Amino acid sequence: MSQKFVVVDLETTGNSPKKGDRIIQFGAVIIEDGKITGRFSSLVNPMQEIPAFIEELTGISESMVKNAPLFEEIAPQVSDMLEDAYFVAHNVLFDLSFLQEELINSGQEGFYGPVIDTVEMARILYPAADSYKLTDLAAREGLDHDRPHQADSDAQVTAELLLIMLDAAKALPLVTVKELAKLSEGLKSDLHLIFDDVLNMKESSLEDLPDHIEVYRGIALKKRAEIQKAIHSVIKYPQSVEEKKTLLQKAFSGYEIRHGQFAMMDYVHEAFTRNGHALIEAGTGVGKSLGYLIPAAIFSIDIHNPVVVSTYTTQLQEQLLHNDVPKLAEVLGTKINASLIKGRNNYISMARFEHSLREVEENYDTALTKMQILVWLTQTETGDFDELNLSSGGILFWSKVKNEPALFLKTKHWESYDFYQRAVEKAQQADILITNHAMLLADLVSEKGPLPNYDYVILDEGHQFEKAAGKYFGRSLDYLAVRLVLNQLGLYDQNQLFYKLERLLQNESGDGRLHTFEVSQLISDLVYETEELFKLAGTYARKSVKNKAYGSKIHAGMIPDRDNRVWTALKTTAERFYFDLKDLIIALEERLNEAGKSNRPYTGVQQSILEEVVQVKEDLEAIRDTARTLFMDDSGYVRWIEADLRSLQNSTTIFSRPVYVSDYLAQRFFAKKKSVVVTSATLSVNNSFSFIKKELGLENTLMEKQIPSPFSYDSQVKLIVPDDLPDIKSVSDDDYVAAITEHIISIAEATKGRMLILFTSHEMLKKAYELIKESGLLEEFILIAQGITAGSRTRLTRNFKRFDKAILFGTSSFWEGVDIPGEDLSCLIIVRLPFTPPDEPITAAKCSIIKESGGSPFNELSLPEAVLRFKQGFGRLIRTTNDRGLIFVFDRRLVTTSYGRAFLHSVPDIPVEKGSITKIVEMVHDWL
Repeated sequence: MSQKFVVVDLETTGNSPKKGDRIIQFGAVIIEDGKITGRFSSLVNPMQEIPAFIEELTGISESMVKNAPLFEEIAPQVSDMLEDAYFVAHNVLFDLSFLQEELINSGQEGFYGPVIDTVEMARILYPAADSYKLTDLAAREGLDHDRPHQADSDAQVTAELLLIMLDAAKALPLVTVKELAKLSEGLKSDLHLIFDDVLNMKESSLEDLPDHIEVYRGIALKKRAEIQKAIHSVIKYPQSVEEKKTLLQKAFSGYEIRHGQFAMMDYVHEAFTRNGHALIEAGTGVGKSLGYLIPAAIFSIDIHNPVVVSTYTTQLQEQLLHNDVPKLAEVLGTKINASLIKGRNNYISMARFEHSLREVEENYDTALTKMQILVWLTQTETGDFDELNLSSGGILFWSKVKNEPALFLKTKHWESYDFYQRAVEKAQQADILITNHAMLLADLVSEKGPLPNYDYVILDEGHQFEKAAGKYFGRSLDYLAVRLVLNQLGLYDQNQLFYKLERLLQNESGDGRLHTFEVSQLISDLVYETEELFKLAGTYARKSVKNKAYGSKIHAGMIPDRDNRVWTALKTTAERFYFDLKDLIIALEERLNEAGKSNRPYTGVQQSILEEVVQVKEDLEAIRDTARTLFMDDSGYVRWIEADLRSLQNSTTIFSRPVYVSDYLAQRFFAKKKSVVVTSATLSVNNSFSFIKKELGLENTLMEKQIPSPFSYDSQVKLIVPDDLPDIKSVSDDDYVAAITEHIISIAEATKGRMLILFTSHEMLKKAYELIKESGLLEEFILIAQGITAGSRTRLTRNFKRFDKAILFGTSSFWEGVDIPGEDLSCLIIVRLPFTPPDEPITAAKCSIIKESGGSPFNELSLPEAVLRFKQGFGRLIRTTNDRGLIFVFDRRLVTTSYGRAFLHSVPDIPVEKGSITKIVEMVHDWL
């Protein structure tokens, strides 16, 4: 490949050349014959101010560009350099559009040659990368990226990355490159030229496949190792401190005794050997994971049966499998059979994917996703969707290739390559089986679940088990999901799936089935009823919450009321919706039965169409059952509607959930298992486990233990309550937000960022974020806000770690499970004590049940729930013995009310400091 590549990076005053933004630095690296042959970089005088944010990001100040050349002075050189070359950049449209504008304004010709986007290329060649940001890709490849956001450094790293990716493309098997070349025609950059070149090169010589790759039915896959159960000799449990220390020293050089970890080991060992349930609260830093994995593995090997470890988050599952299990094997000096199993839909169906490759692809996202999957299949051992980093369009495509039973599609030839069956086989052979709470619950409910028989379980993140069960047994219906299924089917004249089905069956007799026109009318009626149903649900919710404080998100309990006109209309529409669904499902069933009985052989494309109809019919059945639960069953579930006033209909979702799941869990789970160990850092309230026991339905426990954190909080943490903020109950939300915003700004300036602010409501978060932005006082800080800044929780956390002067605004989900270690977080602000709003439907239902039985909803529910959340927030700050941090609680109820003591008694004992903001800022300076 003897092309010339010019890899370009620009730093600019903003995002839009059309709005007058200009280049402040130009960097280019030239590659010829696979080697870097030249570099060029120059600062550029933009003839305008450089915004403070850009200066903070790039380190380029106005004084640095004052005497730099104007762009027109370097334009001829840039133009010459680009002649007969590929234009390459990381996110190429940004750099190219800027450069075109500047070149044309300078009297030069624009660039019209081939372009390569290294982001697009990385998506295809690194389908499992966490992120496609240049810094992250550089770190992944071990490239030295010393000055991110400076054009010369970014261009150099992009050039090195391009060379690595060109080699990666050449290393792919020929069959994979063939498919990639076909699919790459529809990409945004000219990668088809690259793949065509690689294809020509590979076709000109005999291929020698690497040992770890095999080709089956024209698709290259990573060879899979045999599933073998390691044969263990029984390992004696280490009773004494010395024995435990000797074991752990095998995996950790310079291991220091952690008495909490040893206690955890003994408690789990005792619970399993005595067949009893245990509640173990293990503070941050105890070393909880190995504390339960060591006794669990020894016990599992002894009884020749698996121990199941269940978590709430996938993050913790991955951490257990990839970090803790290898350490466990070192500690015990033997291979541990650990396997992770997820729901069937998490795994790819190779038969469905092979079929999808035969379909001509016009959609960009689908073509890109197929390319990602082709490369991933040469790398993956599990076939698990969570490994892939897909776009939202890619996730839609996944629903067509996920693993599920097939009626029409011929899948037999792929049976020996079925990733899901393999996961089930591995689970059968496992000593330690890792899964999540939802999967555990699904297995309890189904007759023949995928989990092997087990009697011993560890529920990590156990404080989330009740919530997971409520969610699992609950139902929800949302407008967009229903419309998505109906749009997939389409009316006959819309040429979608229904049209394809009718064309496929046009030669069949069709005796007794509904006419095409009648079914099309049914679909049309159903679309109309869907619109009506969600319009009425939105109206019902809006009318139920007349006096909403502020903000656009609303939720309203759904209470049957014959005197309420909107409710009556809603229920009647729901019934029509239900019966239309029923009729449509019958019509599709008749057609599928006819297709199944037919003797004619179906082509691959026709099999795919019929499979898609089966899938749509199953989706419609799930919607029908949910509609019945929501509007017709009298099951004692709580029902409510959530919506966003800004787009009422599109955002409306209707929910139903059981109020309590404790009876079910008591009878179907705790009574059936010999020993369940529930563990978490937050299980007790005021040193008592009674709240969590009631929520989980766990009555008979063998032991309830608290293992304190080993950190010396008194020297590592300061807890501060400002005494010059208004009482939250005495002023309006707007006034309260204005007051806390001033405090946040002062504290941020004193702590220099690295700050996490936890809110209890998204509306308050949004208001504070906007006020701080408008004030312009924290211009040099990066503000990252959940629900405003794009990205998942994990991605927001990653961005937060990247900048020193960063402030992260989070709501309730940040109170749980996001790990921001040590140095990355030095200040935590808890805006208000995390009580659940009393009108939240599940809370309201639980409160009224407590009230009816003569109890106190506040003491029995609201307070303990809030205390557990407060403990989680508190635990964010100190993750190692070297961390130091400040916690500000803006809610004065912590020190002014009697129940404030319940919060303070549930966290490590540290003095509470009070003072005005001026005094606090001085305190911060002294502390840091």
